Amino acid sequence: MARRRTLSLILATTLLTGGTVALSPTGAGASPPRPEDEYRPVRGPSAPAEYRYLQKTVRGEALPRHAYDTAAKAGARLPAVGGRWTSVGPTNIGGRITSLALDPHRPDTVYAAAASGGIWVSRDAGNRFEPAWPDGWTQAMGAVATGPDGTLYAGTGEVNPGGGSITYEGTGLYASRDGGRTWRSLGLRDSGAIGAITVDPADPKRIFVAAAGSLYNGGGERGVYRSTDGGATWQRVLTGTNEFTGATEVLIDPRDADRLYAVLWDHRRTPDLRTYGGVGSGIYRSTDGGATWARLAGGLPAAGPEVGRIGLGQSASDPDRLYAIVNSTAGPFAGFYGSGDGGDTWARLPDTPELTTSQSTFGWWFGKVWVDPDEPQHVHVAGVPLLTTKDGGRTWTADSSSIHVDHHAMVWDRRYPQRVYLGNDGGTYRSDADGDGGWVKATHEPYTQFYSVAITPQDVSRISGGTQDNGSLRSWGGPAFNEYLGGDGEENLIDPTDKENVYACYQYGNCFFSTDGGETMTYFGNRVTAARRNWFTPVVFDPRDPAVMYYGANVLNRSTDGGRTWTAISGDLTGGPGRDPIYTNYGTITTVAPAGDGRTVYVGTDDGRVWVTRDLGGSWQLLLSGQPWVTRVVVDPGRADRVYVTLSAYRSGSPQPYVLGSLDGGRHFHDLSGTLPKAPVNDLAIGKGLTLYVGTDQGVFVSPTGGGVWLRQGRGLPLVPVDDIEYDGTNHRLVAGTFGRGIYAVQVP
Repeated sequence: MARRRTLSLILATTLLTGGTVALSPTGAGASPPRPEDEYRPVRGPSAPAEYRYLQKTVRGEALPRHAYDTAAKAGARLPAVGGRWTSVGPTNIGGRITSLALDPHRPDTVYAAAASGGIWVSRDAGNRFEPAWPDGWTQAMGAVATGPDGTLYAGTGEVNPGGGSITYEGTGLYASRDGGRTWRSLGLRDSGAIGAITVDPADPKRIFVAAAGSLYNGGGERGVYRSTDGGATWQRVLTGTNEFTGATEVLIDPRDADRLYAVLWDHRRTPDLRTYGGVGSGIYRSTDGGATWARLAGGLPAAGPEVGRIGLGQSASDPDRLYAIVNSTAGPFAGFYGSGDGGDTWARLPDTPELTTSQSTFGWWFGKVWVDPDEPQHVHVAGVPLLTTKDGGRTWTADSSSIHVDHHAMVWDRRYPQRVYLGNDGGTYRSDADGDGGWVKATHEPYTQFYSVAITPQDVSRISGGTQDNGSLRSWGGPAFNEYLGGDGEENLIDPTDKENVYACYQYGNCFFSTDGGETMTYFGNRVTAARRNWFTPVVFDPRDPAVMYYGANVLNRSTDGGRTWTAISGDLTGGPGRDPIYTNYGTITTVAPAGDGRTVYVGTDDGRVWVTRDLGGSWQLLLSGQPWVTRVVVDPGRADRVYVTLSAYRSGSPQPYVLGSLDGGRHFHDLSGTLPKAPVNDLAIGKGLTLYVGTDQGVFVSPTGGGVWLRQGRGLPLVPVDDIEYDGTNHRLVAGTFGRGIYAVQVP
């Protein structure tokens, strides 16, 4: 009773101190929704997925510009309590690389930009990578480059607009003169995402930047920018057709530094529409150093709404030889084109099956062409596999067996005639055969993106987790982390009473169980009732008995035999599918929270609903609706009426809560977000007494008093999104799965 009175007092105090809202939309005293609060139907996840963007929007509004930067600064000002976070790993898996660069003065020194993991450096020809970027700054990266004087440049914000991860925006352009030890800002803070940085090889003060802009907001600093004073000042020299046209590539002709090529791309994301092409997409050329530009035609697709992302490559040994891959909003592929006259005329090359299928249904994820600097007919193209032609695009081979899939970066090391570095969703590779095989993967690259993490009190060394495009990983069964289920790793579970009973899923609820620690996996995703399943489908244990499990699709399924058989215990708990006719997996359960009484179960959905049943599905009560994406519902195992809801929303200047608490089973909710930075909250864990922990896009925070007043948990955790946290009261630890820097753990009281 004392605990209940204490929490009630805290909730009341929070309400009185401002910024709180008591929500009871289905009970007495509920206010009718305002017209501007109506939550419009939105499209479902894409292939691979867009749910990570969708879950961070509020009722049709986009992320405000500088939101992550502002929240980061607010979060950094909060006092930190507790011990120091320790990196658990993995170091041997890697993660998505968006750009690569070589040091012109230091042999075998390679810089890699990790999508949401910062800048990394290898000084041993790509074998081991170490951090070369501040932990306390944004970790979102789009481009890395070096100038002839050795200056290192980092363009923050990822240009790739989808896949299994959100596109995190950045805070502009930065430079380092000491190989990444110290950095300074060069401006372009409103560039959203930077796709390329190109430095004149003959004049290190002459720099061009391709700014893609925000995916979610129009305007800002987007287009091609030029500096002639080393980044002290900038001039936009190429502006797009509309407020959503940005630049992704800028090339300097190796024969004539006043001859430039640039790629512009219309791309925009709103909650209910993905538009990855438009009339502003195209290839542009300047012959006067960027003063004037002309859109190239001569056989390329005409300007129109169907022109999607374009990748452009130029031969260093024959600068008139250009190649372009063009994707389409009407399909994945609009053609591969070649020009032998510097872009005046273009010919569409054969649409071979290898080339066409390489773009799959998401060619907007790639958009890169790389030409062998010594051989103009030898070209590599980014796709699901790495595509290679040795005859200028007439025939192709696909490498999908010796290296990871989904490619984004490549650079030749001119010190060695055939040395090439490659970056993809699996990390960094080196080839000493011009990229035609012989790939060697880096051995140390700790920038893996985790969606989930699983632990067990039986063995603190046993940890698993689901990762972006690197499957479900485990810490046991090998000398290092190893994959025991492929695909995009999603939910992972370890039975708290038997650590050999493990569960893992890949995208869209394709789930498996194992009784031998993952050595053999048995599929059960076909045994549930489901019309739609989320990209990340929740699967959870009952807190009283892990043989009782729940699986959330658009309906809730329950198993009493460890996942062998399943029974639906609800109807459709969502508003139905979204409007997208292709990606129809919107309208799903995102989180399930069974209470310890054996009867009460809460669920949350991607369309902003929270439900409860108090009789194992006999009847359901709608507790909340019209909310943003519900990331987590958590219930006190010992008290079925003490429940928390976290929402992943981002609305500048809004009182919209991110952490809600209820002491009466959801009849009334109170805003507990208090001093948290205004950033999406991805997970919540209940600690000892009233202690709450939350994982957010700005790290992990703790409230010893049950909400309202929050402190940063521990020290040494990089400023990286935390998608999942697990609390182990037996061993007094908190484990965080970060989306870009692997798994971290900290001891807690």
